[in-house]
Amino acid sequence: MANVEVSLKETMTSIEGALGAALVDYTSGMALGTLGGGKDLDLTVAAAGNTDVIRAKTRTMDHLGLKGEIEDMLITLGHQYHVIRPLKSRSGNGLFLYLVLDRAKSNLAMAHRQLKRIEAELEV
Repeated sequence: MANVEVSLKETMTSIEGALGAALVDYTSGMALGTLGGGKDLDLTVAAAGNTDVIRAKTRTMDHLGLKGEIEDMLITLGHQYHVIRPLKSRSGNGLFLYLVLDRAKSNLAMAHRQLKRIEAELEV
């Protein structure tokens, strides 16, 4: 099992094209850990904003009576992919992994596979 710091390092080094990663508490909007980012990618602001995305989708699913859980959310921008992955483990309830990828340098399918593996090894 890996802690938050180790998991974020693994995310940044094992996923080609990774620009930034965060573990976020979507009940508070707080980033519990971030790695990467930069002046054009403030992961703390992104964490808070993507909390609203998760809440909105959850509310919509409730209004529609949809059963099941969100596995991933993908936002595609001109030069980036933004992946939001709510954690499934009991200890990860209320948390999500957030990953920003350089669209030109990443393979979305491989990134998804790696993120799933990192999630499974994460101990919160």
